[in-house]
Amino acid sequence: MKKRLLLVSGFLVVAAVAAVSLSPRAADAGAVSGSCTFKGKKMYGKVQVVTSFPDLKVQVVSSFPDLKVQKVTSFPDSCGKWQLVDSFPDFKVQFVDSFPDVKIQYVDSFPGVN
Repeated sequence: MKKRLLLVSGFLVVAAVAAVSLSPRAADAGAVSGSCTFKGKKMYGKVQVVTSFPDLKVQVVSSFPDLKVQKVTSFPDSCGKWQLVDSFPDFKVQFVDSFPDVKIQYVDSFPGVN
């Protein structure tokens, strides 16, 4: 009886670990953290759009974004607020159609992490 109980509980632990490691969010490398960072870069501030050598590859989507972005003209000081600039950016982005680092959705209000 003890062997059967031990075997069943061991199986449940393995199944739980497998379920967590295979969940969509855990496998999603494009997830922006709760502190509004991605690979150590903050996801707000002055942003320059480039065609090569970006800090971040971004895909614009209409649903299920990693980050909701609001374009602002000044004070990009909170999560998801981007001020587009031509020089002296905080980070550079390249817009792509496939294989993005982060998926964004443009919004008029309530920017930030989903």
